[in-house]
Amino acid sequence: MKVIGAGVVGLAIARQLAGREGTSTVLVEKHGAVGTETSSRNSEVIHAGLYYGSDSLKTKLCIQGRHMMYDLCAKHHIPHKHTKKWVVAQDLAQWEECVKVHKFAKSIGVLTRFVSLQEGKDREPDVKADAGILESETTGIVDSHSLMSYLQGDFEDRGGDCAFHSPVTRVEPLDHGTAGYRVSTANREGGEDSFTTETLINSAGLYACAINNMILPENRHRTPYYAKGSYFSYSASHPKPSTLVYPAPSPGHAGLGTHLTIDMAGRVRFGPDVEFVDDPTDLKPNPARLSEAIVEIQKYLPGVQKEAIDLDYCGIRPKLGKASAVATGKGFLDFVIQKEEGFEGFVNLLGIESPGLTSSLAIGEMVEGLLYR
Repeated sequence: MKVIGAGVVGLAIARQLAGREGTSTVLVEKHGAVGTETSSRNSEVIHAGLYYGSDSLKTKLCIQGRHMMYDLCAKHHIPHKHTKKWVVAQDLAQWEECVKVHKFAKSIGVLTRFVSLQEGKDREPDVKADAGILESETTGIVDSHSLMSYLQGDFEDRGGDCAFHSPVTRVEPLDHGTAGYRVSTANREGGEDSFTTETLINSAGLYACAINNMILPENRHRTPYYAKGSYFSYSASHPKPSTLVYPAPSPGHAGLGTHLTIDMAGRVRFGPDVEFVDDPTDLKPNPARLSEAIVEIQKYLPGVQKEAIDLDYCGIRPKLGKASAVATGKGFLDFVIQKEEGFEGFVNLLGIESPGLTSSLAIGEMVEGLLYR
């Protein structure tokens, strides 16, 4: 079987499938290493599952994946930390959104609690939350590079192979997949290689719609949307909260706001914002985003030293539309993870954006279940 795309989700799927006896699994990747696109350009947050609605795959897989992630990281000494997260409200409308999130979290068994303003001042005196604070008690962070390095190593230990520098150029279903799939890839000599596989998993991230459109008929083609997010570094030593800080969710917005996160070294960073672009390789930071970000950051961290905030890096999220990132907003879009009718042995993963990192191990189990249960 072949898995296209060696981001964190493709790695988790390939590792899961390689654990089955009698299988041969190859992970096909266009770049020369794993996780060089979306998987290495994100906030590295282990999400709780607060925003995605009760019946969505995002909620189900995020909660399951979070438990699996913490267990895996603890067992194999992958750097991670239970940081918790504050969702902060500055006015009544934002507070009402926090109350909605709390009620929803309670209904799905995710731990959240309200933090009194006095406790908030005692714990994080630099964080502004005029109308209230909701704390997510199971949110954390993970070193995504260490995680992916472990997944690759374990995949290879299970007998899997990585085919790097192998961008897919063409996929031909043979008798609608009943005779397998002929996959062609470009090689480094300027030529083309091809192979046939009985089972094909499309986990190509930003290019998953392109793979989808190579295989399925035109009436089932998908249009990709690329949500570019800019991240901002912070070079000052103060203020420096130890808790992740998110603004209250804004229904209809394509992201979760320009939030404050921390990496495993304790460095503060801000982002991402949202800017839809036409090119999935457009990773150059846009200086115009900096002043806008500072305005948003000051709403919850008024003492931030503006001159210490600078452009850092960008990541791009694969979306299936310009829709809300939260289920209460208009046009919320769930993950697509499914076998495709009429195409035997083909599993399609589309729109695997946040919380894809958190969900990755659970997605691996789900794909295995689609194929073998």
